[in-house]
Order: sequence, then C-alpha cells, then structure tokens
Amino acid sequence: MKELGDDCAIRGADSIGLDVTTRRAPRHGQRRHRSSGTEVTVTDPVTQRSAEYLARGDYHRELDESWPYLPVYLEKMRRVGRFLERKQHCRILDVGCGEGVLVDEYHCKGYDIVGLDLNYSRPGIYRGSILNMPFKDDSFDLLLCLDVIEHLNLLDQPTAIAEMHRVLRPGGVLLASIPNLAHFASRLRFLLLGKLIRTSELERHPGDRAYDEHHVLLSREFVIEKSYGLFPTFPLISLLTYLMPAKVAWLHRIYNVLFAHPPWCFLNFFECRKVSH
Repeated sequence: MKELGDDCAIRGADSIGLDVTTRRAPRHGQRRHRSSGTEVTVTDPVTQRSAEYLARGDYHRELDESWPYLPVYLEKMRRVGRFLERKQHCRILDVGCGEGVLVDEYHCKGYDIVGLDLNYSRPGIYRGSILNMPFKDDSFDLLLCLDVIEHLNLLDQPTAIAEMHRVLRPGGVLLASIPNLAHFASRLRFLLLGKLIRTSELERHPGDRAYDEHHVLLSREFVIEKSYGLFPTFPLISLLTYLMPAKVAWLHRIYNVLFAHPPWCFLNFFECRKVSH
C-alpha cells in the first residue's frame, strides 16, 4: 500500500488547530494542496519512527504469517472496514494509528481522515500523545482508537478518554477496540493456577483491564451504544491460533459469529457516542 502522495493530499489541517504554512509559494521539496479553499503546503514524505516501529519496521503492513495475533488483526480490520463504509462524509481521526494503514487506504478513497501517533509520523500522521492531542475542541465527527488504551498506565487511561471526548464533536462517534485481560483462557488459567494470561507483556500493555472495567471507564465520558467481541479464547482455537495463525483465520470467523460473548473474548469493540451535557 502506497504512502500519502500528490494524489492523496492532506486536507483540513487548518480547521483542526494544526500549524500549517498557507498562501506561500512552495520551496524546493514542497508541494501545494488545496483544503476547502485554503492552500496548505506539505513537505515531501519524511517518515519518522521510534519505539517498536524502529525495531520491528512497518509490521502492520508486512504481515508475518506466524504472528499469533494475525487472525484477530485481520478480523479486526475487516470489522473496522465495514464500520467505515457507513462514515464516508465524516471528519475522522485515527488515534494511535501506527504506520497509518487505515489513514492511507481511506484517504485514497476520498475520506477526510488523519492519524495521530506518539511513535510514527509523516504527512497525514501527526506526532503527538493521546493524553494531550494537538487539536481543537469538537474537531472530529469520528474517532478510531484501535488497540491503544491498554498501552497506557491505568491512571492515564481516564485522561486519554477525556481527551477523545474533548476533540470529538457533540453527537460524534468513538470506535474503540481494547484487549480484555479476563478473556476465557485467562479465566481458566486463573481458576487452575491462580495466574492470568496477560494480553501482552507488562511493558507493552501496562493498562490491561477486564471488559467490564473498560465499559465503566468509557461510560464516564460517552454513551456506549454497542459492544461486541472477537476471538473467544477457548482451548482448541487458542492452541491452533498459537501454532498456525495464518491457517485458522477462517475458523475465527465462525467462532466470532457463534461464541463472541464480550467477556469471553480477547478483543472487544465499543461503539460510543458523545452527547451534549
């Protein structure tokens, strides 16, 4: 998938509180684009990586068939794609977007979408923290926050959720996906051995919580209109996913239809709405 280029210009930066250079002749190595009647100068793509992206590269683009999370990731992206099909006229922010897989795909389809990430930046993806986002209040119609909250410390999570509420317009929608510490296999192990199965290493996911705690946290700022799960971690499918992830993606679709009770699932989606107080 190509990066943002001349055919996929950055739009709307001036209206969401970002510093841009306007109405100047572009210097060498710059391009000029129009955004709602305003000319916005964007430098040629320069990708900056840090943390895991510096070590692992663009691993969401170059998918490893032995990655145990692969079937969940593929199904997650399929669900997000179906959700976005109904949001073509929204101004969208993908918070914690990483390499910008969704930003690229949907910007090139004509969507008004930008990304924000702490460890990855280039045209269309702004460097910044979910705890203090560089956007004006009420800037977006839709926020995506996919597998981000668990990377924060427990005490920082309410701040992040409040920041998403701030930049979302009244009536706007937040789609969040968050791993569930108390998925089925984790509960089973705790029952037998007194130990939970974390959703990743403690250093990567210091903010692991159970489904009901995520529900409570989000409910403090948003109205949760819908929640649903992916990957109920029953023993057989968990073992097959660990041993041969690329070969059991089809089996996940069946399990996700028949058995995806959110408290049993490894990953949960929350569709939330910001209401006026």
